[in-house]
Amino acid sequence: MAALGAGIAALTACTSTSTSTPTTAMPAAPAHDLGPVQHVDAGALNVGYVDAGPADGPPVILLHGWPYDIHSYADVSAALVDNGFRVIIPHLRGFGSTHFRSADAVRNGQQSALAHDVIDLMDALRIPSAILGGYDWGGRTANVVAALWPQRCSGLVAVSGYLIVDLAANREPLPPAAEHGWWYQYYFATARGEMGYRRNTGDFNRLIWQLASPDWHFADETYELSAASFDNPDHVDIVVHNYRWRQSLAPGEPRYDDDERRLAARPAIAVPTITIASDFDGAAKDGAAYLDRYTGWYQHRLLDGIGHNVPQEAPDAFASAITDVHRQKGTR
Repeated sequence: MAALGAGIAALTACTSTSTSTPTTAMPAAPAHDLGPVQHVDAGALNVGYVDAGPADGPPVILLHGWPYDIHSYADVSAALVDNGFRVIIPHLRGFGSTHFRSADAVRNGQQSALAHDVIDLMDALRIPSAILGGYDWGGRTANVVAALWPQRCSGLVAVSGYLIVDLAANREPLPPAAEHGWWYQYYFATARGEMGYRRNTGDFNRLIWQLASPDWHFADETYELSAASFDNPDHVDIVVHNYRWRQSLAPGEPRYDDDERRLAARPAIAVPTITIASDFDGAAKDGAAYLDRYTGWYQHRLLDGIGHNVPQEAPDAFASAITDVHRQKGTR
């Protein structure tokens, strides 16, 4: 606790916390369409992505989570494009039209692999640095990129804060109520769970949407927009590996070992950052557990009445966070 206290003291000048309840109702369906999906070879993948807004605008890369897809950002993208940003929204590996370029590639869902995917995409699109925004898997990936390659990240917006996985810490049990919330990770750890997810992907993921965002009354058509992305032939393999790796039940690839060693030390992130917490975060909503990990300009924002899919449930709040981080990017 002493280290956390020291971190809080050091950050007093650049840190603030605000609480808000979005003034507009959570949209049952996106008010905007995404642009056409393009494709580019980037590292191990051929990535399907949307590229919207002016080509010379400040670049923003928005990363979705599981079990969601690029449509989470339809309204966020429209707002950012209206403000002159170039917005890139890729399908993560195992989702949508993103696919592996080699049939022999390991279907690896570990955090370092997903982060390298972002760097490979930036290289393929000749983007030196960008603001990164994300939630769930996308939030973790954005944090990892900001921690390992800060020169490629001009700002960060991360739902649920510092989600970087330390495998050793992950092996320690949590209180029963917290363990209950991760029931699906234990399900995926079993052969029955893998088979069940493979057979019932659509119904399973719809249940996760409902449990993670109980007050969001999304339209059937909204879910179906994203559910099409789960038909990717690598989807189940990537999802199952992600959660088994996080439980130390499946190995990662040795080429990422150095990255994982660095991440296990919980490196600080110095780029301008806004973290967003919602009702989904429960007792961690105040951000105290990770406040000391952000050592540059930093704000923590609380959204009451919002579930896990923050960019789709509260698009104005998410877009505003991106815009506010952009205003601070010169303070690094």
